[in-house]
Amino acid sequence: VQLQASGGGLVQAGGSLRLSCAASGSFLSINNVAWYRQVPGNERELVALITRAGSTNYADSVKGRFTISRDNAKNMVYLQMNRLKPEDTAVYSCNADAEVYYSSAYHLDNYWGRGTLVTVSS
Repeated sequence: VQLQASGGGLVQAGGSLRLSCAASGSFLSINNVAWYRQVPGNERELVALITRAGSTNYADSVKGRFTISRDNAKNMVYLQMNRLKPEDTAVYSCNADAEVYYSSAYHLDNYWGRGTLVTVSS
């Protein structure tokens, strides 16, 4: 399973960006998907999570500004980021639980994608 994050860039404070996470490869289903972010020297922070059924959770710091969504038919997850602040600057990565089949059994494995850099200028 490969996860590809895209959509990062440079934006002014108050602006918006939409990140995309595309899943590809051999899997039966993509279950929970989360966006994390990390600033060099800091711990990785969970930003938002969405279940396969569409239930969502957000970090307090982004509630009301960010929206996570998914398109199961396209194996895509999105993070709409509005009213961006300089403190949102980070590398954003997607993480997913995928049901895969190997060694004659089904497994629920966890995967990370490469991050995409979001820079918010003041």
